[in-house]
Amino acid sequence: MTGGMGTGALAGKVVVVSGVGPSLGRSIALQSAAAGADVVLAARSTTCMESVAGEVGALGRRAVTVTTDITDEDSSAALVTAAIDAFGHVDALVNNAFANPSMKDFAHTDPSVIRNGLELSLFGTLRLCQLFTPALAESGGSIVMINSAVIRHSQPKYGSYKIAKAALLAMSQTLASELGPQGIRVNTVAPGYIWGETLKGYFAHAARKYGTTSEQIYQQTAAGIDLRRLPEPDEIADAVVFLASPGARAITGQCLDVNCGEYHH
Repeated sequence: MTGGMGTGALAGKVVVVSGVGPSLGRSIALQSAAAGADVVLAARSTTCMESVAGEVGALGRRAVTVTTDITDEDSSAALVTAAIDAFGHVDALVNNAFANPSMKDFAHTDPSVIRNGLELSLFGTLRLCQLFTPALAESGGSIVMINSAVIRHSQPKYGSYKIAKAALLAMSQTLASELGPQGIRVNTVAPGYIWGETLKGYFAHAARKYGTTSEQIYQQTAAGIDLRRLPEPDEIADAVVFLASPGARAITGQCLDVNCGEYHH
């Protein structure tokens, strides 16, 4: 871990992280713990969550795992109950749940694919925000949405994913206005490439397919980015920790792009 936000930025806080997997979700949980928070880990699969919970414990913080399907009302409500039962309060909700997008152009995309993307990214996320609002209002807490650089471009075959993420951004901005009077801040982090396990696997697959190496694909990809490298999961997580922390107490309704300069906004 980079520990870029420094110890104590979330001291005494409780952070709920949805979509905990081996890459960004793990980093958000661990960087939150490194900053002093206890964490509630939510995902459909328990395998990765249990491992991450152990890592949180090694940092001296507490973690609880809750198997959660955010597209289901009862499952989502159970997450709220488990968080409050475990810690008594919630200070930040990080909406990180993710599904691999369809990579087809609209001419070959069934509308059901778009609906499924909206069900998770938009409606599932809204469901969690609604359910956690009373707890966040009580703590003067915050919500951080994980979006994507797809909202900054219109490359072919990303259309279904862009619809879901553009809708998520619009919803986030409206929630900031609606929940602000209750003291709840709502912000967004939009990563581009994330040099984590998922992208490493994809580059390895592409390297085998095209008879090259992962390193060459990395260098070709990074060549058009200002810093000539791809951000790592901990660097995205540092931005999340900042927006969830009191250091961002006057920031709401904003989208922070974390992409090493791939896109300017």
